[in-house]
Amino acid sequence: MSYQIDLGIIGGTGIYQMSGVTIIEKLSIDTPFGKPSSPLIIADVNGKTIAFLARHGEGHSIPPSEINYRANIYALKSLGVKSVVGISACGSLREDYAPGNIVIPDQIIDFSKNRERTFFGSGLVAHISAADPFCPHLSKLLYEAVNQETSRVVNGGTLITIEGPRFSTKAESHLFRSWGISIIGMTTSPEIFLAREAEMCYASFAHVTDYDVWHINEEPVTVDMILKVLHQNSVAANEALLNLINQYEPYECSCHHALANALTTNSAFIDPEKKETLKLLVGKYLN
Repeated sequence: MSYQIDLGIIGGTGIYQMSGVTIIEKLSIDTPFGKPSSPLIIADVNGKTIAFLARHGEGHSIPPSEINYRANIYALKSLGVKSVVGISACGSLREDYAPGNIVIPDQIIDFSKNRERTFFGSGLVAHISAADPFCPHLSKLLYEAVNQETSRVVNGGTLITIEGPRFSTKAESHLFRSWGISIIGMTTSPEIFLAREAEMCYASFAHVTDYDVWHINEEPVTVDMILKVLHQNSVAANEALLNLINQYEPYECSCHHALANALTTNSAFIDPEKKETLKLLVGKYLN
């Protein structure tokens, strides 16, 4: 069965099912980069079809460093998805970004170390523009959808992705604060940059669950702390996502043409095998 799917949702910690939706099918997809973290759930929401993927696998069995980010993004691309919302838990590096808030960040710093960050490489080189990594249009739609449910939503801020799976030391947390960073997480990069290479818009729905380890009047972050706040936020988060889905309409964006001026390998020197592997992404530019 073929679907018309524009919007994909990648769920983070604690977000594996949404209320108010009808599950149509569970798809097990193979990609040139291996299997995604989980089967893709195709769901109907008031006549709109979306795709959902559990970033950490069913039952949260995959740690941040071992997630197959390339397979996840490629699988969504293969379904025709043009916009991706990434849901995740994060720590706050600012007093005014309190636990329980939801942040829609507009900038990111990649501080991860051991992950495959690109679909491209030897045989086919590309350099995408990433000055504004989060899609402004999709982020605005997401902010408005969340703002309908809770006043505890923050529009903007810089997110840093650390390698994990451990939490920060106090020295690291204070360093990140000195850089002017707002929130800290473990999964948005390279997910966001792979989405850009796949010419998809990307926005982040970041639950603030803790103050990392820098706050002298708060306990250092623990898993129990994260899960408690996620549980408290779950109703508002579900309703906000349903708002986004109900209000979402297809649109044109520069994100959808991110590779137009990014491919740098002379066509005579492109590796045929690499070209075949990436035809879903680059076929329209190389045919």
